[in-house]
Amino acid sequence: MTTDRRRTPLYSYATLAAVMLFWSGNFIVGRAVQGAIPPFTLALVRWSGAALVLAPFAWRHLRVDRALLAAQWRIVLLLGLVGIAAFNGFVYAGLQYTTATNGLLLQAAIPALVLLFDRMLFGQRATWAQMAAVLLSIAGVILIVLRGDPFAILSIGLNIGDLLVLGGVVGWAAYTSLLRLRPASHPLSFLFVAFLIGIATMAPLAMLEWARGARVVMGWGTVGAFAYVALLPSLAAYMLYNAAVHDLGAGPAGQTITLMPLFGALLAAGLLGETLHAYHLTGMVLILGGILIGAWMRPGPARGQRSGRP
Repeated sequence: MTTDRRRTPLYSYATLAAVMLFWSGNFIVGRAVQGAIPPFTLALVRWSGAALVLAPFAWRHLRVDRALLAAQWRIVLLLGLVGIAAFNGFVYAGLQYTTATNGLLLQAAIPALVLLFDRMLFGQRATWAQMAAVLLSIAGVILIVLRGDPFAILSIGLNIGDLLVLGGVVGWAAYTSLLRLRPASHPLSFLFVAFLIGIATMAPLAMLEWARGARVVMGWGTVGAFAYVALLPSLAAYMLYNAAVHDLGAGPAGQTITLMPLFGALLAAGLLGETLHAYHLTGMVLILGGILIGAWMRPGPARGQRSGRP
């Protein structure tokens, strides 16, 4: 498909906002089904469902692209491992031992890590404006997570769960930076193979849960949770995110991760009845200000990106 001319930066940022909304909803769903669905079972169903829905649309592209994907299997495997298996596996495991507050703080490191990976792997220097934009958005995230109280950080302890979540954060930053190496295949064929890698890595972990006696408590809420995680934060979000990284570059796209704590707070207020405070609004201003600065000072099109035919 040749849709590059229609995908303006404004369109790409709008789709990224939708992606962050979907991923924030994933946290809300995960919290809502806690105790009803074991975490790795949820992840396995997430990628299996996404792959099943995608298969009829990806199959004809996969037949065309199979030689290309096979020839570049190393980068395909690497992207699948760091962007789907590692991120989800580490985060799901880490959240068994740490708090959501710690997890959100660690995710705020993703934009800076993307710039670091860009520098280390591809020699791409971040401008002062890019770094200032990232720091401004991170300040907004910290303000929301700490609930406007800077001294609250003194009560945040670190444990093995934090290290696991940090592993997921590093994996996602690496995935975002490495997407420029994605084979020039159709996006659907690449995504389908990546989902298969996710299934292959989550299946043993889910089976280990079952062997330890974990079970799914079936009900309409469980079915709805499975449908949501398979369709929106997996299938739709990954397609939109990969395209946005192609169009904007790894750094600007990765910076929008800082929207997740904000959207999480808004969803929690709307769906779970949690209260919004002044620090939410202040944090929103800082986050959006950083993203707008990053967009305004963004260097030209994503140079060197080879993330396929969008």
